[in-house]
Amino acid sequence: MFKRHFFIILAGAVVALMLVAALLKITLGGNDAPGGPGGSGGRGSRGGQEVEVTSPVARSFSDELKVLGVARSLRSVNITSSTSELVTRVLFRDGQQVAVGTPLVELQAREEDAAIITARAELTQAQREYDRYKILAERGVAPRVLAEQAETALATARAAVSAAEARRGDRVLRAPFAGVLGLSTVTAGTLISPGTVITTLDDMSAVRVDFAVPERFLSNLRAGTPLTATADAFSGETFSGRIALMDVRVDEQTRAVTARAEFPNPGGRIRPGMMMRVAVQRGQREALSVPEAAVQYEGAGAFVYRLAGSEDGTMAQRVEVQTGVVENGNVEIISGLNANDRIVASGLNRIQPGAPVREAGKGGGKGAGPAGGKGAAPAAAARP
Repeated sequence: MFKRHFFIILAGAVVALMLVAALLKITLGGNDAPGGPGGSGGRGSRGGQEVEVTSPVARSFSDELKVLGVARSLRSVNITSSTSELVTRVLFRDGQQVAVGTPLVELQAREEDAAIITARAELTQAQREYDRYKILAERGVAPRVLAEQAETALATARAAVSAAEARRGDRVLRAPFAGVLGLSTVTAGTLISPGTVITTLDDMSAVRVDFAVPERFLSNLRAGTPLTATADAFSGETFSGRIALMDVRVDEQTRAVTARAEFPNPGGRIRPGMMMRVAVQRGQREALSVPEAAVQYEGAGAFVYRLAGSEDGTMAQRVEVQTGVVENGNVEIISGLNANDRIVASGLNRIQPGAPVREAGKGGGKGAGPAGGKGAAPAAAARP
């Protein structure tokens, strides 16, 4: 029993010694490898994490106010009737482009037609009596007052005809302005009542977009200010317009004022009711910029890694910067960097402050041999 335990303990000790030897070999072998500190071709003290390098570039930036709004046609109306009546004729097609005054719907008008006939007959009789009394008055046969009364009756009869014709005209609904008609379910024989929408009419030559503007921006916006807008229906397309009017009152609850923008709409592509994303430019300026991937954010602060330590920039120095707006993947740098600084362009999560780095595409740098090696003296001589 003792011999068996002894051999088990001995075997365990041998395995442990083998593991220790293997670990020592790996450690010592890594230092002697060509890429290690003791190798003749290693990165040496000037090596490190390979990174992409860039420099701040001057770009144009603009303060942009982005808001949402709903497109409305330049003029819009629902075509309705003021009375309950039967439709006798529909004179339009759905989606038709119509001019101002175009007849759209004709309503039943039998009573109005009869009233016109009666009024015209009374006008004819009044005209005859006036002509007769006028002649008699001129000859002195009849008193002049009868001629004046006949003249008044004639004017009344003419007014009655005009009123009858106006009532008859109300039985034909016309387009109040030029535009495009919408869909309709009204046909001949439909009984409509006041308020019933027969069809819609929109002037789509231009569209209006009303949106709220915080009062702090009022000093920068006025009628005529150019702006742009986009719509989900036309991905990637931008529409240009201008501010047509600013409301005179500021909402006491939201502290915002309503602005009305107008956009030309050739072809009627923008439809009333579409959601529009409006962007108002508030002036341009020149500033340094870096790619978004080169900026690291922590809390309320922003940082970049600047290359420092030598001409080749072998150390990543963490620098706090003040950022501005972000446009097209570029971050505005207000302070913290100069135009000739070289910074890490990407992969910031793999870098520690003060860690050695090397620029991608430049290998391990000149004279990257070990300290005191054959390549150390030429590298020192090459530096001024």
